[in-house]
Amino acid sequence: MEYRGSGNDRHPFDQATAGGSVVSSWPGARSMARGKLVLTYQDYLQMPDDRNRREILGGDLYVTPAPSPLHQRVLANLAEVLNQWVRARAIGKVFPSPIDVILSQVDVVQPDLAYVSADRLQIVTGTGIQGAPDLVIEVLSPSTARLDRGHKMETYARFGVQEYWLIDPDDRVAEQHVLENQVFRLAARATGNQSLTCALLAGLIVDLSTVWE
Repeated sequence: MEYRGSGNDRHPFDQATAGGSVVSSWPGARSMARGKLVLTYQDYLQMPDDRNRREILGGDLYVTPAPSPLHQRVLANLAEVLNQWVRARAIGKVFPSPIDVILSQVDVVQPDLAYVSADRLQIVTGTGIQGAPDLVIEVLSPSTARLDRGHKMETYARFGVQEYWLIDPDDRVAEQHVLENQVFRLAARATGNQSLTCALLAGLIVDLSTVWE
């Protein structure tokens, strides 16, 4: 199964109450033809530091509320498993959110979890990750699921993220997507207490029963 971005994914939420609302009127936003306002990384740096997550995709601002306790527990469990495995082998670094991933001047995201291999650690700077991580993991929330599966997924593919995991704590489902010809292909789907492997990290087996607990 392949996932490609579409025009319908660009502004996935029509109402602020749905979460992930698009905001394009930030003071100082750069203007383009036909009156379109485009936010940049420089605008992003001027935004308030509050409990909301702000991301820029294609110059549009997406705002989502702080994650739930369930989201954070699952994220912490995943981060612990992945970090221990990577550190034991000295093959890179694992970065949990919040951390800025600057893909371009108009694409700045905060993935829940990112892995950068040892031979690419030069993209990690004092301000964030300047380029595509090797592996990105997003833990789905009701307010972020459509964005994570749509415009954000297409953006990760376009900039060369090699592997993308989607973790659904409500339904206890984990999906592994691998990049092929600049699009993500669903390579594996695990549910309940099954295990998930990683194409990039040969030998890594994630027991999902330890993730949901």
